[in-house]
Amino acid sequence: MKLLFLTDNFPPEVNAPATRTFEHCREWVKQGIDVTVITCAPNFPKGKVFKGYRNKLLQKETIAGIKVIRVWTYMTENKGVFKRIIDYYSFAFSAFFVGLFIKTDIIIATSPQFFTAIAGRMLGFWKRTPWIMEVRDLWPESIKNVEAVNDGFLIRFLEREELKCYRQAKGIVTVTEGVRNGVISKIQDKEKVIVITNGANIDLFEPKEPSNELVEKYNLQDKFIISYIGTHGMAHKLDFIVKTADKLHVENVHFLFIGDGAEKKELESMAKNLKLENVTFVDTIPKEKVVDFYSISDLSLINLKSSKLFLGAIPSKIFESAAMEKPILLGVDGEAREIVEKYGAGLYFEPENEADLIEKINLFLNKKVNLEKMKLGCRQLAIDFDRKKLAKEMLDFVQVQVDSVQKKKS
Repeated sequence: MKLLFLTDNFPPEVNAPATRTFEHCREWVKQGIDVTVITCAPNFPKGKVFKGYRNKLLQKETIAGIKVIRVWTYMTENKGVFKRIIDYYSFAFSAFFVGLFIKTDIIIATSPQFFTAIAGRMLGFWKRTPWIMEVRDLWPESIKNVEAVNDGFLIRFLEREELKCYRQAKGIVTVTEGVRNGVISKIQDKEKVIVITNGANIDLFEPKEPSNELVEKYNLQDKFIISYIGTHGMAHKLDFIVKTADKLHVENVHFLFIGDGAEKKELESMAKNLKLENVTFVDTIPKEKVVDFYSISDLSLINLKSSKLFLGAIPSKIFESAAMEKPILLGVDGEAREIVEKYGAGLYFEPENEADLIEKINLFLNKKVNLEKMKLGCRQLAIDFDRKKLAKEMLDFVQVQVDSVQKKKS
């Protein structure tokens, strides 16, 4: 089977969409699938092309057996609505044009970014090829919620296009039950939509001895380290964490923020203005180096803005943290909380509730929780959400869609 995958994010970018797509495609190649990915030159989140790449019309490479075609896009920082929409639209146009010349049995387009899904829909129409929409987020609802965009012409246009994509896709893959329910409420077709959650690469993320080199580099000897590893964006509400760090008058607790994003400069300025000595910021690091930062962490912090929209969110950091057997300090309600509490893999605090966060940190500091039991829960969670198993489930769903189309043709 030949499979064409459209995605705005792909390694060497290290955000969750890039990782999910790469790990799925890598497993599919191992199963004998001919996989081609159309993406852009790596530039997330700063909108600047990574070293070793150029933003040109077309460039090709092979990564882990995956044929990767990178196309030209307008690039901007992951901040502000309208410039990013131009960014998304330019990728969709380039991906659509190049996709016309690639032979494939099925197309998968992942959203967000939503214009990528539109490109997949249009390719499916012009190539007379079935296409599957992967929905990682209910977009444009998410931009309305996070960025307070009014229900104007743009939003109404995007909502119409969203509905067209749902209706015309051969199948729809969502990452949470909440997103699945949101899609079903719009198309009234349960059979068309399945859930394939995020997961962990348990070959890469596994417990290891703490990196003494990192401890010494960042002067973290004898510190209780709480690490946030990931995008510093508007949805993650990390200013709340920085403000809480200012109120947490415990000498040996130290917060590590690893990654980049639209809010990072503001967060660094805030920490500097507050004269915080218990906060350290580290720039984006390669995926394989993330393991070393997990190794020195006592807790893995996962946080999102307080919003009903995120009740259906399951951050991928849950699975990586669990695979590293690092107890999770979770500021996300809903499905994410259900998973963490089901496995006993950490403690939940109410999003943006400073007193609750401090109370939960103190429970760990005062050894009022069973850390060994939490580590066992983490390990079982990681096993149950092994990315290899999830990739196989998605491939089975894709194969069913291809087979049904071929049967109709015969």
